[in-house]
Amino acid sequence: MNLELMVKAYIAAALWSTSLDGLEAMDNQYSADELSPEAKQRMSEDCERFWQENAADLAVVGEVSTGHDFWLTRNRHGAGFWDRGLGELGERLTEAAHAVGGCDLYVGDDGKLHLQVG
Repeated sequence: MNLELMVKAYIAAALWSTSLDGLEAMDNQYSADELSPEAKQRMSEDCERFWQENAADLAVVGEVSTGHDFWLTRNRHGAGFWDRGLGELGERLTEAAHAVGGCDLYVGDDGKLHLQVG
């Protein structure tokens, strides 16, 4: 498993699925380079923990799809593990991602991207 690939896909999904003003995707103005150190660390830790707890199931999905789907599913977007045609496997991964809870990116007063968990 290549955790770095998973984290990159997770961050990319976070940026394009997060809206700045209800219309424009965050990735139109920001990149992973603008993540605060704390946000990047938390995102990496969340991905690593999710992979470790679901390694057998995720081996079927692959790192890039896992990173992407983990962000979307944990935040209950309209796509994710459940819509990959994986049947029971997709359902298990969806339940596991929902159990982690949601989080959001936001722009802090320092101009960096921060993560609000909860």
